[in-house]
Formats: sequence, structure tokens, C-alpha cells
Amino acid sequence: MVFRYPNGHPVVYDGAAKQKLQEKSKINFANRGMRFEEAINLSNEYYLNHKKTVVHKKPTPIQIVQVDYPRRSAAVIKEAYFKEASTTDYNGVYQGYYLDFEAKETKNKTSFPFKNFHRHQVQHMKNCLEQDGVCFVLLWFSTLERCFFLDSQTLIDHFENKNGKKSLPLSIIEKDGIEIFPEIAPRIPYLKAVDQFLCQTKEKL
Repeated sequence: MVFRYPNGHPVVYDGAAKQKLQEKSKINFANRGMRFEEAINLSNEYYLNHKKTVVHKKPTPIQIVQVDYPRRSAAVIKEAYFKEASTTDYNGVYQGYYLDFEAKETKNKTSFPFKNFHRHQVQHMKNCLEQDGVCFVLLWFSTLERCFFLDSQTLIDHFENKNGKKSLPLSIIEKDGIEIFPEIAPRIPYLKAVDQFLCQTKEKL
């Protein structure tokens, strides 16, 4: 299948390759047979059921261009367009705060590549921060099986002042971020990091 971004550039969708990638990443997530994104989705479901927060994954609007019907009971999408550039993965509300965050993962052991973040995503984070939203990224080091909360302002500062650097060192993430330790339920207890970040922010005022 071919997807086309708003700028018209085609992206070939390889379903078989995606399935293999998902199967491989399933093994990497703390040996629990789950991908990072799926773990966050389950965590959001847990938080919602326990009335802790309301956070959902944002849908990506797609315009279908070509559909094949190999048989009456099935339809296969052959070509589609992303109608607009994506912003961040998740948003919602927590104790009166607007939450907006992105989830990223890498196999790197010592740094997180800046190429994983797009300029329009960084701009979206800036817009949220201007409205006093709680904006952050969840970073998953799949090889190390370590997860970090990093507030968006810190990410933006490093992203815009990278001076030729291609990645954010793990040492800086460890210093400026908050490590999140996976649990059974919720799988990714990121609200603990949000609470800690909010406390640190109030202390600075």
C-alpha cells in the first residue's frame, strides 16, 4: 500500500515488514510480549477504568484513494494519503491539567536519535506549552528495557541547540528526565512521573 504525506511524497506501506517488526519488538518489551505503544494504551485503559485520568491515542486522519475488492467480503486499501501531518501521539486531561505527549523508542544504548522527532511535532509541543499544558515525551530504550519521562521544554532546548549532534545522550536523559519502571498494572505508570514533574515545577515557582 502507498501512503502520501501532505507534501505529496509517497511512502510505501509494507504490511509484512510491519508485522515482522511488531513481532520482533514484542519480544523486547520487558519479556511481556507487548510493544511499547500497546503498553501505553493498556496503561491509559487502566487509568480510565480507575478514574485516574482520561487520555486517548490520537487518530491519524487518512484519505483513501484506491481500494481493490478481491472478493465481495473483503476490501484491500491499495493507496491512501495522510491528510495532515501528525502532531503527538496522546492527549487528555489529568486533575485539571491538559496532557499532551509523544511516545518514542530506540534500540540505541547510549543516546536517543533526534531524527525520531519531527519539526512539526516540536512546534506542536511549543504551542501546548504556551497554553500551560503538561507536555512531555515517553522514551523507551528497548535494548536496555528502560523508560524515561522527559518534559517537552527540555527536549525542545536540546533539539534546537543540538549544534550538529544527531542524538540526545542517555546521560542527559538520566539527569534531566524521570525514569519510569514498568509494572503489571499499569504497564507504564507514567502518572507517577507526571506527579513528580508537577511537584518539581511548583517548587521552582
